[in-house]
Amino acid sequence: MWLPFIGLLVGLLLGLFTDFRVPDEYSSYLSIAVLAALDTLFGGIRAHLENKFDEKVFLTGFFTNILLAAGLAFLGVHLGVDLYLAAVFAFGVRLFHNIALIRRTLLDKWFSKEKRPAKTKEDN
Repeated sequence: MWLPFIGLLVGLLLGLFTDFRVPDEYSSYLSIAVLAALDTLFGGIRAHLENKFDEKVFLTGFFTNILLAAGLAFLGVHLGVDLYLAAVFAFGVRLFHNIALIRRTLLDKWFSKEKRPAKTKEDN
C-alpha cells in the first residue's frame, strides 16, 4: 500500500534535488510516455474504485501504453510526420474521461453515504 507513495516521494526528491536534464531531442518521447503513464494510472484508480482492478492488466497496460506512445513518436520522427499528436489526443481524451468517471464515482459514493440514515442504538 505504501510502496507507490514511497516511490513517488523518492522520484520527486530525486527530480528536485539532482541536476538531471533530459536532452531536447528526447523531450517529445518523454512527454508522451508520461502522458501514457498518467492515463494508465488514472485508469487503475478508476478500476480500483469500481472494484475491477487487476494488477496484471494494470502492469501490462502501463508498459504497453508507454511503448506504443514512444513507438508512435519515434516512427513519426523518422517519417517526418507528427504522429505523437495522435497519441497525445488519444491519451488526453482517455485521461479526461477517466478523471470524469473517478469524480463521478467518488461523488456517488459520497452522496450515497449522506442519504443513509444514521444508526441508532436501537438498530444494533
